[in-house]
Amino acid sequence: MASSSRRSLYFDNAKFILIFLVVFGHVISPLKSNDNILFTLYSVIFLFHMPAFILISGYFSKGFHKKGHLWKSVKKILIPYIIFQVIYSVFYYWNGHDSSLNIDLLNPHWTLWFLLSLFCWNLLLHVFAKLKWVGLGIAVVIGIGIGYLDNVGSFLSLSRTFVFFPYFLLGYLLEPKHLQLVKKVKYSTLIGFIVLIGTMLLFGTLFPKDAVPWLLGDTSYAGMGNKEVTDGLIRAAQYLLTAVVIYGFLSIVPSGGFKWTVIGERTLYVYLLHGFIIKTIETFVSDDTLDAVSDQYIILLLFSLGICLILGSYFIKKYTKPIIELKI
Repeated sequence: MASSSRRSLYFDNAKFILIFLVVFGHVISPLKSNDNILFTLYSVIFLFHMPAFILISGYFSKGFHKKGHLWKSVKKILIPYIIFQVIYSVFYYWNGHDSSLNIDLLNPHWTLWFLLSLFCWNLLLHVFAKLKWVGLGIAVVIGIGIGYLDNVGSFLSLSRTFVFFPYFLLGYLLEPKHLQLVKKVKYSTLIGFIVLIGTMLLFGTLFPKDAVPWLLGDTSYAGMGNKEVTDGLIRAAQYLLTAVVIYGFLSIVPSGGFKWTVIGERTLYVYLLHGFIIKTIETFVSDDTLDAVSDQYIILLLFSLGICLILGSYFIKKYTKPIIELKI
């Protein structure tokens, strides 16, 4: 973490691990209902993996005020969102998920909410960055308060935009010295593993199966059940727990380079493309076959890793770069 190159390796390692968790979480999603181990893994993964990704994205958004940044955001975020929204619309019509071809740019398909929200977060920085840590407090209040608006949901990814914005803003506010402290704390790696394992045990015994929507952040409190005045306290507690788990995760991320570190530079490719593989499998593989592999944890891990390595390869990047990065 002492030099810029080491920081780059550190974050690439973090992003590689996180994109693996994204893929693994989606692989086990249809299998988790009847397997307590998979359900616990899924719940813990979804508690922190996207918030951690979002925090890192915010950390690297410090140049938002520079000339040309808005156009860069349009080119790198908004246009790929539109392209893949159209592609997913055609794909869902092809695999029978949708009975008719309906291209709707205002309701993002599946994982595409992240791109739309990411574009909005970069715009929100123009206001909240000036407020600094006070702005973070306001963002948390908004993230809690948005849940009380019954009609806020996946339309324009409004719910997730405001629910997850505090992590993005926190990442923006963090400086290298703050992240250096994460690794410099005595026994930081041990502490990190204790936090993660403790969270696994906590969720394995106490997390209710009907509480998964709380982790997704894509609907109002009313949309998750009976709206209560105290729901805001639950989201506040979730913010706190997620921050602690992100700290634990960042504590165990290695700082040195490894063979697969380079995949951390290509996470967008894995993120945008892995859904086609998983949704195709869900469409054409029978439920009996899926049930048969639901307890084959090593196979599920290796399959998820294989998707990351293939979609994060130079070959895939070379031939999909024109539609993902708009570069030939």
